[in-house]
Amino acid sequence: QVRLVESGGGLVQAGGSLRLSCAASRNIFSINNLAWYRQAPGKQREWVAGVGARNSADYADSVKGRFSISRDNARVYLQMNNLKSEDTAVYYCSGKYGTVSLWGQGTQVTVSS
Repeated sequence: QVRLVESGGGLVQAGGSLRLSCAASRNIFSINNLAWYRQAPGKQREWVAGVGARNSADYADSVKGRFSISRDNARVYLQMNNLKSEDTAVYYCSGKYGTVSLWGQGTQVTVSS
């Protein structure tokens, strides 16, 4: 069974930074479509950023210029700078192993204004 586990969430003031990390129970390069999603209270889950096989990255308009996704051999990261109150949400790591969609348990990010 392949699992994704997020860490790094917390409480931060507006304008601050956090770095989320997502560890996989298998080689991270065996997992495709790696991405970060988030879900704020009362809202639908939304895609935040994704990283491709050759480390190409793409971002939602709401986080462009502030967030950066990257990965190494073991983890995928989300560096979040200049955080805003509207970034408050549970952040989820996601990927695909073969035909199986994977989701982590989520990590809470709270930005105080």
